[in-house]
Amino acid sequence: MAAYPAPHLIQFPKLGEPGIGYISVGESAKEPLPFTVQRFFWTYYTPESIVRGRHAHHRTEQVLIAVAGRIIVTTELANGDINIFRLEDPFVGLYVPPSVWHTMQYSHAAVQLVLASEPYAEDDYIRDYEVFRQRWVSPA
Repeated sequence: MAAYPAPHLIQFPKLGEPGIGYISVGESAKEPLPFTVQRFFWTYYTPESIVRGRHAHHRTEQVLIAVAGRIIVTTELANGDINIFRLEDPFVGLYVPPSVWHTMQYSHAAVQLVLASEPYAEDDYIRDYEVFRQRWVSPA
């Protein structure tokens, strides 16, 4: 299996000032991303009581960005390490590598933009947590 960095925050450039507003950019759909974007999608109007995600990927790397509102992302690494990230600044994204189980919970007004390294493929998803544990977690 390829080596990937652990989930971590990525700060995008924040250009502008309070009086006129801000813009954040990524040049050539790469920098400061660790991959070239092959797919993007966004989620919105998600009720606060809903937890989304609940999966890992075999191949896909992602960056999750809360372009509006707040998103709480919980990640679980193959070694069992669990981290909680609070996304609420539109110039900060969370890198999620393959083989990381992740869930997201949203404020009502949250809009999440997801940048992905691969086109959609159902066989890339690990949707069953027990299968994830068997696939990624080595026996003690």
